[in-house]
Amino acid sequence: MAGKKKPRFLLAVETSCDETSAAVLERGRILSNIILSQDEIHSPYGGVVPELASRQHIKSIDYVVSESLTQAGVGLGEMDLFAVTQGPGLIGSLLVGLTFAKGLAYYFKKPLIGVDHLQAHIEAPFLENDRIEFPVLALLVSGGHTSLYFLEKPLDYRLLGKTRDDAAGECLDKVAKFLKLGYPGGPVIERLARGGDSSCFHFSLPRMKTAGYDFSFSGLKTAALKIIREHGLSAEHPALRDFLASFEETVARALLENVHKALEEFRPASLILCGGVARNTRLRTRFSELAEGYRLPSYVPSPRLCTDNAGMVGALAWKKYQVSPVSSTDLDLDAYPR
Repeated sequence: MAGKKKPRFLLAVETSCDETSAAVLERGRILSNIILSQDEIHSPYGGVVPELASRQHIKSIDYVVSESLTQAGVGLGEMDLFAVTQGPGLIGSLLVGLTFAKGLAYYFKKPLIGVDHLQAHIEAPFLENDRIEFPVLALLVSGGHTSLYFLEKPLDYRLLGKTRDDAAGECLDKVAKFLKLGYPGGPVIERLARGGDSSCFHFSLPRMKTAGYDFSFSGLKTAALKIIREHGLSAEHPALRDFLASFEETVARALLENVHKALEEFRPASLILCGGVARNTRLRTRFSELAEGYRLPSYVPSPRLCTDNAGMVGALAWKKYQVSPVSSTDLDLDAYPR
């Protein structure tokens, strides 16, 4: 008796925040990965406006999915599996992608796989490096999340610590907004900080009063705003470059302090840096230097795979399916914001 046809094509959808993304994968390999940013829409407000984000997803998702299929050279009816981000993220944005993916899976009577957004970010480096050795220590840094994970084996995500208030990317964005430098704040600060003296302004590293690996950036943000007011800093101030370099350096040091502590306790075989803020050159450099000091291999996704994208969602969904195949469409999948 002939065996059941093995899945080949997977369509993934990602709408957790302000990027609308769709990707087509063939046996876990990305054929297309379309990402449509909403930066221009949210720029006047200095941050993501949830209602505007979800409305834009509704306008864009059909086009983005169609473009991903066109670039992959396959039709919607050829999909064997569907995958979608369940959370965490903005609830309105998540529901757009989840509802769209449910509709497709129901119509074509194919399995639908829900994916955790943060776990998908950790999967991104594996798309470009299939020989990453376990156990792995992973630092995830984005606009909304700052977390430290330990993976003893594939798909085994142990959360060691997370931010208790502002995420690192959020901290960068808020300081940039206060100085009226533009949005998104992280890339703007990185550009304006180039060539600055990172030792010119002193910041104390934020430290938790309790043991563990949690992060906190609200105090660092407050300290930055205090310095800005005391020195009368602005977009035109001659000391702005040095201030931004000092601030950016402190953010990187605060992130890596917990990584250093975890290295001593867990002794991983590999290090991973991922998430949108992983595009920051200073952070990537300091992360590599830390790994070299411990003589460990480190992996950081290419900039396109650092940002929110459906390629990483599909890659994780494919791995989950290989371990635990599903044969029906789960219409009870729900979104979770946090």
